[in-house]
Amino acid sequence: MTEKLFYLDSHQKAFTATVISCEPGKHGYEVVLDRTCFYPEGGGQPGDRGTLGGVQVTDTRERDGEIFHLCDAPLEEGDLVEGILDWDYRFHLMQQHSGEHILSGFIHEAFGYNNVGFHMGADCVTIDFDGPLTAADLRKLEQKANRYIFENHPVQTLIPAQEELAQIPYRSKKELTGEVRIVEFPGADLCACCGVHVKHTGEIGPVKIISSQKFHDGVRLEFLAGEAALGYMFPCCEENKKISGMLSVKPLETSAAAERLCRELADTKFRAGKLEDALFAAKAAVYQDRGDVLLFEEALSPDGVRRLTDAVFKTCGGRAAVFSKTETGYSYAVASKDDIRGFVRDMNEALHGRGGGKPNFCQGSVTATREEIINFFSYR
Repeated sequence: MTEKLFYLDSHQKAFTATVISCEPGKHGYEVVLDRTCFYPEGGGQPGDRGTLGGVQVTDTRERDGEIFHLCDAPLEEGDLVEGILDWDYRFHLMQQHSGEHILSGFIHEAFGYNNVGFHMGADCVTIDFDGPLTAADLRKLEQKANRYIFENHPVQTLIPAQEELAQIPYRSKKELTGEVRIVEFPGADLCACCGVHVKHTGEIGPVKIISSQKFHDGVRLEFLAGEAALGYMFPCCEENKKISGMLSVKPLETSAAAERLCRELADTKFRAGKLEDALFAAKAAVYQDRGDVLLFEEALSPDGVRRLTDAVFKTCGGRAAVFSKTETGYSYAVASKDDIRGFVRDMNEALHGRGGGKPNFCQGSVTATREEIINFFSYR
């Protein structure tokens, strides 16, 4: 059984160990050592990366109680090798995992909710809880978590005897038996956990809740901690600074300015729509009782194409087709009293298009030229 050095000192970055075995596997060579600082994937925390004897360790996993280092090249059984952790990656994971404990502990304390899901992704960490949280709740929790972190509390681990364990009010996703490892963030969380964590909460750095969304009967939070949180917040501040400059308002006033701009834009679109309707009605009147009509228009939105086609169809007494220029070709709409789905299928095939719709109205786009479109309609 591999000696788990990561439980003795979560901050040990290098070690020497003897290669017990090395076998080819699905994801590289599976190397087993007599001792290791590499934490294997588990409890929502990814496995460690680094090098063994100069060979890259791409992941670390545990199977049937044995720790396997997934290497990109083989190592000789019996060799003494130096292991070096990818410390930046490990420390990032410890910051996220430790931040999760504090948030989960405070949410459990305040609301009685359980952490029912935890995942460290490439972009952020997600936590699922079995109860709802409001925006006001989350702001208070985030402030409380950061205040606690900056107080720099020591993080403790213990493996109590069974009779002691029964008296400890620890959090756990399931009932546990046998040896149970307890991680304590004093005054914030007491939880059964097999992961590795920081030694003092100040190492976590800032915690930032990025988003929340309804998840089953509860809520799913996305958050980041430490350098990853700063890496998220810095670009957000820079973007907000750019927006404040464009809107000529102070950085903390961009939301109100954007809302005002959206209202003005909605009013402008409404007035433009009314003007378009009047223009479309005037165009449609020109084609009163003309029969089949093919029109080419500049810079109409897909909705504008639809509305103009509908207006012309109501007056022309035949088939109405409107095409509007796009970067790659034309968007179109076709209306007729007859079922035109077969016609539109043929048109899409001939003019390299896509689209469809109801028997009497279809819409889509083609990548043909104006001349090709006219030629197609000339024979239909």
